[in-house]
Amino acid sequence: MLSRRALAIATLSVFASPALAEAKESAEVWRDPNCGCCIGWVAHLRAEGFAVTDRVVSSVTPIRRMLGTPADLLSCHAARIASWLKIEGHVPALAIRRALAETPPGIVGLAVPAMPIGTPGMEVPGQAAEIYDVVAWRADGSHFPWLKMRGAELL
Repeated sequence: MLSRRALAIATLSVFASPALAEAKESAEVWRDPNCGCCIGWVAHLRAEGFAVTDRVVSSVTPIRRMLGTPADLLSCHAARIASWLKIEGHVPALAIRRALAETPPGIVGLAVPAMPIGTPGMEVPGQAAEIYDVVAWRADGSHFPWLKMRGAELL
């Protein structure tokens, strides 16, 4: 026979399990108040199940300094995912999830510089998505092409 304590723990675990299974990865985003494509990227992350904190700031520059974003990878907005992965620009959720799952050694951030057409938030009706690289960067600022993508899909 189960004790009251064991019964209470078993009952609570039944209710907690669905909540744990649905836990969302946190995403903190910093963006300019006048940028429409940033709103599209935030919507993409939310649609992909991220719990987004959308911070509208007058300048993203101080945030980029804090995150250590290399100057030659700058794009549109900045983010931090799961408290450790830094993001610059329209990085698709698929690339973010892959980095979170694989945790590539030495990598601290991902970027999609230059705002390619077809990236999440940069979709243009009637125009084909461009092929582009998701660039991975290290704490020392060195970086390399990590994934090749078209739109939000891996090539």
